[in-house]
Order: sequence, then structure tokens, then C-alpha cells
Amino acid sequence: MPYPTKRVHFDDYVFNIYEEVYDPAEDTFLFAENLDVKDGLEVLDLGTGCGMLGILAAKRANRVIAVDLNPYAIRCAKENSELNGVRRKIDFIQASLFTTLNANAVFDLILFNAPYLPSVEGEDASWIGHAWAGGTNGRVVVDRFISEVSPHLKPNGKVLLMQSTLTGIEKTLRKFSEQQLKAAVKAEKKLPFFETLTLIEASAGTEKETI
Repeated sequence: MPYPTKRVHFDDYVFNIYEEVYDPAEDTFLFAENLDVKDGLEVLDLGTGCGMLGILAAKRANRVIAVDLNPYAIRCAKENSELNGVRRKIDFIQASLFTTLNANAVFDLILFNAPYLPSVEGEDASWIGHAWAGGTNGRVVVDRFISEVSPHLKPNGKVLLMQSTLTGIEKTLRKFSEQQLKAAVKAEKKLPFFETLTLIEASAGTEKETI
């Protein structure tokens, strides 16, 4: 059985972090600080981890579906949704990206703090490894996500994707464009050793809107 290893606070929210669950870091907080959800949206939170982004979204969203491959993350996120009073607004699914969603399931907003760091074979063998290891070029999961996301967006739906300059921001923008999605950098945070965390917003609509 997993157990809490620490407790993390963000604004008025509190999150228990379980063993084998990704510990919120600079990328999580950059994402959270730039997450502004309108009332009534249908939101998909992929790679939910401890549930922080989905729980923040649930404050104003009509409904959130939180997905993670890690069973311990699902258990942790469920507990945190109860702890923060939004359990009734979130459904939890253990799965890899869109694999268990109905083909017709569409959302106003899709969130993904992707596994974006370059890794060697075997580094994704643990549940924690799945949360950050993106393959030799760091793009294995990012590219799969971009290729599969469009059918799950409403006509004016949006994507928020977190990644790093270590794995090619321009390539990500180009791949979104190939899927007929208009993408741009929404927020950045410089880290040591020539890395910048980058939150990318992509839109299925033609009008520039603020989420």
C-alpha cells in the first residue's frame, strides 16, 4: 500500500504526495500558475499525478476527467480530490493517454504535463520513471499525444502542454500545426544548465481566446 511521503501546498489547496507518485516540481507549479479555467468547461487532465492540475481546474470546470497510467497516482489523486472538496466533480481513469476514452469524447480543455526528459532504456521501468522519461529524444510521449489529441477537442477546444527546451519547442509547434492546431508559447521558466520549462497552448479554433 502506498503512503504519504510529504504534503505540498499551492494557494489554498493541499496535496498529499504518495510514494511512487511524481512529486510536484517547477513544471507543475508553472503549469498551475498559468491555469485559468472558465466556468462550465469539460476538462481532461492527462498524467494527473497527485491530481493538482485537475483539482485546480475542478474549482470552475463543469467536469474533469483525470487520467494516469500509474495506479498509485490515481489513488493519490482521488484522496487529494476529497481533501480539497472536489471529488464529486472529477472522474479518475487508469490508462495511457486516450486509450480508454470513447472515440467521441471531446473536451474544452486538455492538460498534459508530459514526460519530456530524454532518457535511456529502462529509466521508465518504475512508476516514477513513467512520469518523466520521454525516450532517447524526450519526445516519444509528446509526439504520440500531439498526433492523437485533435479528435478529442471541441471546435474551439484548447490544449496546454508542458515540456522542456531540451526536447525541441519549435518541433512541437510544427507538429501541432501539422494537426491543424494553432500553437504558441504561453509561459516559460528558466532552469539551470541551459534548460527552460515551456508551457505551450494549442487551439483548435480560429479565434485567439484566453482560457
